[in-house]
Amino acid sequence: MANLAELEHSYQRYIRDLSHWLPDGVTTVDLSMLRRLNLIDFDDPEFNRREPITHYFHVIESTEKITLFNDRFVVWIVPESHQEYPITYALIALREPEGPRLEMAYSTSGVYNSSRLVLRILEKLLEEIQETESELMKIKATT
Repeated sequence: MANLAELEHSYQRYIRDLSHWLPDGVTTVDLSMLRRLNLIDFDDPEFNRREPITHYFHVIESTEKITLFNDRFVVWIVPESHQEYPITYALIALREPEGPRLEMAYSTSGVYNSSRLVLRILEKLLEEIQETESELMKIKATT
């Protein structure tokens, strides 16, 4: 089980200076990102049967955010409103012995801001992060 105080401390540290931790910034979800992730047909019932969510998380809800965590990842889903325009941010961190390491963040708004799509994108990005980490481990093992 995760140390909840550590997860909250990590979130506060990252959110205070997001540009420091994510120099490339927060990825904005758009049509090209959905194409890249093969999520264009996310409303198709056949697609949803083929692509079940495969990551399971413990969930902690607060007024500010939803925190998802398991043995590999911590995800903070943060709903906000800018000039009464809803935006959802998702911050993804890898769990490491030293504490969560922020990997990336994305935002959804407008037609892209639905819980189903936020979670489908999350699933695809978690798979990409796992693949990248696996390849990095192979490289480290050969050097």
